[in-house]
Amino acid sequence: MRQTIQTDRAPAAIGPYVQAVRIGDLVFTSGSIPLNLDGSLVEGDVRVQTEKAMANLAAVLEAAGTSLAFAVKTTCFLADMNDFAAFNEVYAQWVGDAKPARSTVEVARLPKDALVEVECVAALPPG
Repeated sequence: MRQTIQTDRAPAAIGPYVQAVRIGDLVFTSGSIPLNLDGSLVEGDVRVQTEKAMANLAAVLEAAGTSLAFAVKTTCFLADMNDFAAFNEVYAQWVGDAKPARSTVEVARLPKDALVEVECVAALPPG
């Protein structure tokens, strides 16, 4: 059974997609970029933008009944791979000991010219 996940604690989708989809015990999020609730891009360096992207991602996961502690895979997109170390510092604070499997790639451009985007597959907590 497919369940659409939507929360007003994270920016609304800016295209024909949803914030996340739950199927069985898994949650698949759309990419999270550093947007404010009004849809404006957070100004700042990759650390500031990663913090907001991860906060948005966490809000969507919470709405789905899970958290980054149950993340099994993330895919991370950077506008500039030279930001990898700074991105990693912030990302590591959010995932803690969970340390999901991860891919990180540099891309030519992200929506709204963001510096970072993160998507996630997470399991639901047991019980």
